[in-house]
This record gives sequence, structure tokens and C-alpha cells, in this order.
Amino acid sequence: NNNHCQSKLELPTLFLDLNPVLLLAFHLMVSIYSFFTFIPYYIFTWVLYGSEPDHAIRKKHNPVPGKLVRLLYPGLDTLPKVFEYVAMRFPHRECLGTRELISEEDELQSNGKKFSKVVLGKYHWLSYKEALSAASQFGYGLAALGQKPKHNIAIFCETRAEWMLAALGCFMQNFTLATFYSTLGGPAIAQGLNETEVTHIITSTKLLETRLKPILVKVPKLHCIIIVDNTPTSWPDYPSGISIHNMADVQRLGARPENAICEQIQPITSDIAVIMYTSGSTGDPKGAMISHSNIIAAIIGLAERIPNLSEKDTYIGYLPLAHVLELSAELVCLAHGCRIGYSSPLTLADQSAKIMKGTKGDVTILQPTLMAAVPEIMDRLYKNVMAKVEEMNSVQQTLFTLAYKYKLDQLNKGYSTPLCDKLVFSKIRALLGGRVRVLFSGGAPLSADTQRFMNVCFCCPVGQGYGLTETCGAGTISQVWDYSTGRVGSPLVCCEIKLKDWVEGGYLNIDKPYPRGEILIGGPNVTMGYYKNRGDQSDFFVDESGQRWFCTGDIGEFHEDGCLKIIDRKKDLVKLQIGEYVPLGKVEATLKNCPLVDNICAYAKSDKTYVIAFVVPNQKHLQALADQYGVSGTLEELCKDQVMEELVLKVITEAAVAAQLVSFEIPRKIHLSPDPWTSDKGLVTDAFKLKRRELEMHYRNEIARMYDGE
Repeated sequence: NNNHCQSKLELPTLFLDLNPVLLLAFHLMVSIYSFFTFIPYYIFTWVLYGSEPDHAIRKKHNPVPGKLVRLLYPGLDTLPKVFEYVAMRFPHRECLGTRELISEEDELQSNGKKFSKVVLGKYHWLSYKEALSAASQFGYGLAALGQKPKHNIAIFCETRAEWMLAALGCFMQNFTLATFYSTLGGPAIAQGLNETEVTHIITSTKLLETRLKPILVKVPKLHCIIIVDNTPTSWPDYPSGISIHNMADVQRLGARPENAICEQIQPITSDIAVIMYTSGSTGDPKGAMISHSNIIAAIIGLAERIPNLSEKDTYIGYLPLAHVLELSAELVCLAHGCRIGYSSPLTLADQSAKIMKGTKGDVTILQPTLMAAVPEIMDRLYKNVMAKVEEMNSVQQTLFTLAYKYKLDQLNKGYSTPLCDKLVFSKIRALLGGRVRVLFSGGAPLSADTQRFMNVCFCCPVGQGYGLTETCGAGTISQVWDYSTGRVGSPLVCCEIKLKDWVEGGYLNIDKPYPRGEILIGGPNVTMGYYKNRGDQSDFFVDESGQRWFCTGDIGEFHEDGCLKIIDRKKDLVKLQIGEYVPLGKVEATLKNCPLVDNICAYAKSDKTYVIAFVVPNQKHLQALADQYGVSGTLEELCKDQVMEELVLKVITEAAVAAQLVSFEIPRKIHLSPDPWTSDKGLVTDAFKLKRRELEMHYRNEIARMYDGE
């Protein structure tokens, strides 16, 4: 089946059964509209492009080896130089924005629990000139507090403007920034702080009180804590020898004449800017050492795939800045004079959990033009909107289906559909603010149904990308005019990609119809290895020309147009006792398209003959299934019910067969989990990647039960 290599979008199964009378009427209306708009459109595109823009079949390309791009602006080879240049170029342009908190109160939920809700006001902005001054003063203040150049400093904080200001201040003073996810538990934080031997840490009041305070005695070298928000000036009940300062106080300290005139030790391009710890999805987190030249190369590669990127763009920042996807995306925006408005997953949209009913979420107020998202968030959007469509009456559903089908057809031809966008999809597009023109997806594979849905209903291209912490987030990104699904685009201008034979798994460069193998990424964006050699350093190597390479462990295939498709992962392949390899990631990605499944982890053991799975069911669809078969109970009771387990397995099996999974890939037994998997519980990363080892330990009793009596 080679449909994945085509640029055409396809319809979800919901949209295949159409009323022929309505179909005829719709096509008549569209034909009249197209007749009156085609001639001016055709003339305009000839003037603009010189020919008819057949976007759907444009060829991609691989960068020419040895000609990889390394600098964004001539002579600006470190992050401070780039930001200072942009701040001089756009001094009064809005740079970093934060929404005003008007009020916060507890709201009683239907289950009797209280949940904090907020009312937020408008965005308040720092200009580029003000941001440069604030970051510079903060850097000088840290130096006055004893932080030394080329020594590590930790940041353990939520995504917010102060995170970026602190990072920029550290870059200016050549302090190496060690980043930690704000969801980490106490033992993991203590391990990371001790490993990096930090003396100073940047955090928030909430994280200090809930996460850091209990483990301070376990981090003997830490003696200085900087709080990014407005806090009290005295801190009782903290260990002696630890000083705590507000960010504003540190900035005032750095603004003093005697401190501001201190000589800065400017970083050079090879200096380490960031030690970024990997998410730990396949084991203990490892600190990737990222140099200034690594980040700048990645910025160039990522920016090249955003058409017409300029200071007129607005980006919404809400993903963890400790993740390479978000940090790279924000630095791309800052390097081009864009403004960044900050948000969080709990305040992102009008319907988000912390937004008070009747008030507006952050995307509605900010109206971003650029946005990054992980597939988990887009899958939720897709399932929520499709559930609304299924609740429509037959006429509404048919009209929506006709518009969807028409737009798919036009996108496949390379044309836009302004009439459909205005009349049918504008309300859906407004869920993301109404102005998003490019949406980037990374961190995990995006399902084909979700990608098609986002392309059509949100009226913007979805650039699916592939990169790793070890490559500074850069590898490939699909072109905005490429509407094919299941692929991650062609290599960026900052790197090149090779496929290495993996004989054991049966993936070879000589495979037909496409060459296959382990993905190797080479270029100036490949990081400098793992901090203190914690990880497998053999994953990195330098070729005869001096270029650095990273062995990703992912398996890919190259199509004839230069686009890459990820087809497996070495660590996700399990060889069953019957001799067959099961790609767990493929099984999970396929079955997550089932409306009954909110999340799933496939599991197999090499001494067993079949696959099992842990499933977090969708509560609404599970309840509907229970009602259909006369099973009653709470969510917890339904998940424990053996009849429901068998019914869900039947639905999942049917979905697997329809998606053409091979028989040995289909889970034979499942366990239903009523509790969602969150990063707070340590079962997924902040990018929602499964942590297989932790899930295996969490469900060890259920694993024994499902394999008992094989």
C-alpha cells in the first residue's frame, strides 16, 4: 500500500455517505462561484508565480552535502549577538507578552471537588528594547550574586516571559543554562541539580514551595534561589546558607553602575549555551550539551520552512520551554522580530480548564499567526469537533460533509477555498484565534485523520516535523503546500540525512520501492554529546570531513521526492516468541484513531506469543457503549467490568483490522484504566510521549494477569 506517498488528502469514513440531491445542489453553487472567481485568480497567480501554482506536486529536495547553512546574519554567531541585533532593528516592536490576572476563585465541580478558575485581562508587552535591557540587567545581577561564566545555572520554571528573559540574560553572560521540566518530581530534580553541580537556580514561588523546598537538604551545593514572580522579601523555614531573591531585585542589582560596568565574558560559537535534559521516554534523562552554533543552525533550518516569517507574526508560547520543540520555536521567532504571547494548556482556549465560564482564553485574545502543538493536543481538538459534527442533524452534517469534501478536492489541486473557509470553517478556525497561518506539529507522530482535519477545518497548513533534543529539534519539516500524510518532510537546510542498514530488523538501503534504514542526522545542529557522558556516546560520531552525526534509533524510508517517513523505532520493536517483530509505536498510533481510545500503550514480551495493551478509554464513548449493552456503573466500575473489557477489545480489534494491522500486531487482551496518564504521575513525558518502563512497572500486576494461562 503506497498511498502514504501521495499528496492527496482523503476523507474520514464519517464523510463518505452523501445525499446525491444535496451533492448536486452544492456542486452547482460551487461551479457558479468558481466560474466568476477563476479568471481573476488565474491571472493573479500568473503575475505572482509566473505559472499556475501546482503546490500539491512540487518536488522537495535534500540539502547539498557540504553546503549546509550555518549563520542567520553575517558575523552573528552567538545568541546574544543575534538578539542584540534584532532589538536594535525593532526596538519598539512588542516582544514578550503576559496576560493580566484579574481574579481567581474556586469553582465547585459536579463531583463535589473545587477547581481554581481565573479571569484574565489583556496582554501586557515588553518591547524588544525593554526585553534586552531586562535580560541584560538580570545577567549582570546574577554575576553580582556570584554566578560564574561557563558554570551551570539551573532553570526550573513554567513557560512564561520570565523564563525567556532569564535565559537571554544567562546567554549574555556565558552562563550555561541547565533546563528541567516543571513537572519533575523531587528525586529527579535533586539528581539533576547534583549532577550539574549548580549553585544558583531560577524558579517560581509555586515550584519552590511544592517541589524544591522538600529536597533542598539533598542538594548541598545550591545556595542561591531566584524567584521569577512577585514574592515576599523574607523566607522563613528555609535551610541556613540559602539566599532567596526576587527577579526584580536581581535586575535592580544588575542595573547598579558598579555592576553594569563589569566586563562581560562574551560566549564564542562553540561554548555550551544549554544543557537540555531529554524527556526520559526510553530511560533515565540525559543532558544534551547544546552550543550557540547548534541553536543558530537549527533556527536557520526551522525558519526556512515558515513562508514570509517576519516581525508581523505573533506566536503563542504554552508548551514546556524545557522541551527542545518550544525553545527552538521561540528562538526562531525572536530572531525574526516576532512577538510571543505566553499561555498555558489550562488557559489556552475559551473551553480550557482554568478559564472562567463566559471569559476568553488566550488564543482568542492574542490571535496568533504561528503555533506549535504536540499530536496529543491536536488529537483532542479533532475528536472534540468530530463529536460535535456527529451530534448535528442530518442536514447540517451533510452540508458540513459537502464543504469538507469540496475543500479536500481543492487542496489536492493546490487551490484555496475562501468561500468555504468563511461560511463553514470560520467558527472552527476561531478555536485557535482565527488567524493561525502555520501550525507545526512535533514530538510524536500525527495521525493522518487528525492532519487532514487540521488542514481543512482550521484553514492552515500543518507542518509535521522530525527532530530530537540531540539535533536541537531540527531534522525535517514538511513544506506548507505538501498535504500528504504520514510523512515528516524533507531535510532542513542546516542538516543532511542518511539511512543506515539495520540488518537485524530487516531494513536496508536496497529495499524496494523505497530505501529504508536507521536515520542518521548530520550537520552543525547536531549537539556536542551528553553531559558527563551519561548516555551512549557512540550515538554521536564525526565523519572524515569533520561533520558531526547522530544515530537516532528511528527507522525511516525516503520517498522519490526526498521526503522522509518514520516507519519504526529500534527500541519500540519487540520480537515475539513466534519470531515476528511487533512495532509498538505503529500499533499505538493506529489504535489512537479509534474514538473509544484516549490513550493506549501496547506491550509485548519476547517470551510470549501475543501483544497486550493498557487503554485509557474515552469516558463519553465508553458510557455510550455501556448503555448500548445495559452495563451500569461509575467510570472506575466500568473499567473493572470484564464484560466492558471484552466489548472494548472487540471495538479495538475491529478498528485494527480496518486499519490493516497484521494479526500478530493486534492486542489480544487489554486492561482499561480510568485514570488519564499525566506527566505529574510520571507515566508520560511533558510532550505526552509514553514512558514505557514506568508504565510497565505501574501495570505489572495487570501484565501478569493478561499473560497468565497463555
